[in-house]
Amino acid sequence: MELKRVVVTGLGALTPIGNDVPALWESLVNGVSGGGPITHFDATKFRSRIAAELKGFDPLNFFDRKEMRLLDGYTIYGLVAVDEAMRDAGLTDENIDKERMGVIWGSGMGGVTSLQDEIIEYATHDRTPRFSPYWVPKVIIDICAGQIAIRYGLRGPNYCTAAACASSAAAINDAFNLIRLGKVDAMIAGGSECAVMEAGIGGFGNMRALSTRNDDPQTASRPYDKDRDGFVLGEGAGTLVLEELEHALARGAKIYAEVTGAGLSADAYHITASHPEGLGVISAMRQAIEESGMQLTDVDHINTHGTSTPIGDISEPKAIVGLFGDHAYKMGINSTKSMTGHLLGAAGAVESIATILAIKNGIIPPTINHFTDDPDIPALDFTFNHAKRREVNFALSNAFGFGGHNVCLAFRKY
Repeated sequence: MELKRVVVTGLGALTPIGNDVPALWESLVNGVSGGGPITHFDATKFRSRIAAELKGFDPLNFFDRKEMRLLDGYTIYGLVAVDEAMRDAGLTDENIDKERMGVIWGSGMGGVTSLQDEIIEYATHDRTPRFSPYWVPKVIIDICAGQIAIRYGLRGPNYCTAAACASSAAAINDAFNLIRLGKVDAMIAGGSECAVMEAGIGGFGNMRALSTRNDDPQTASRPYDKDRDGFVLGEGAGTLVLEELEHALARGAKIYAEVTGAGLSADAYHITASHPEGLGVISAMRQAIEESGMQLTDVDHINTHGTSTPIGDISEPKAIVGLFGDHAYKMGINSTKSMTGHLLGAAGAVESIATILAIKNGIIPPTINHFTDDPDIPALDFTFNHAKRREVNFALSNAFGFGGHNVCLAFRKY
């Protein structure tokens, strides 16, 4: 069968450096850091006391108090980002068939904040167990997809993807495949995370995954820097509206970029550490390029996973050199986590937005907070500290997750 072409017609974001897509892009181009002291709870006793929290975001501007009783933060974030993406795409009751549009949503942690709060409430009171009747539908990881569908009346495919920090990238892949197979006309795909809370900071912190640069949180996320010491936990959401090309053209939609391929693989190596030679990453990138019908030398830009961890920041550049050879040194490469922090399951979607806007605007955002070269990392063009103007026709966005999950998404200028 002939596969349909898939394009991006809407974007939505809620991030530590911008509460919508225009604000996010402005901050990315200007190298703004989202790091700061934790304000969501008293982090005095924790090893890591910093995070990339949302700023100036009030959910009461979007939901009334009755609605908020039913929603965990990760669902709130997702609904806000989807609202922007739907408005951006110009999709309405009049121009979509609601049985041919669905939602695939990714999250690594789901409603973990509500789960923690409910357990604390139970454990700290000596009384007959009392649990909120809302806590189960607030916590389950698929509920954001369900809530989005309910809000817009979308009766197409609806489920969640859980691949740790590759979750929303996996969601985009699945949505892409459903559209090109002709099963649907359009899909909402993305992810959200709300894990800047005691258990999140404590758990990742005791794994030694988080930066402890508590005295300088704005420079704590240092991908590819010699003195990196872990990632800065972030929160927020990212959303793409994907649409079959002819459907988008028929309604006169604006098109940001075309989704041309995706690669998925497993490291099959370790529950948290990436493969030291990046074998799974090489496979995922190769698949995405081949599925796109492109050559290795066609890739202009890679938005890397680049978390600022000691091991991961070595294996991914090694994988890039291992696959691309000399061309690895000719591409514009970056890690936008240096600014947004690590949004876990939402990272793939937010970084896909950054990649798409790099194509649209001909600007590669920087990898900020670079002070010292690491001799163990290949000297690629990491776009250190300042954005670069460059024509970007074909680009990749990488996302990896604990458990060895790898997803590479390929986007091309339309």
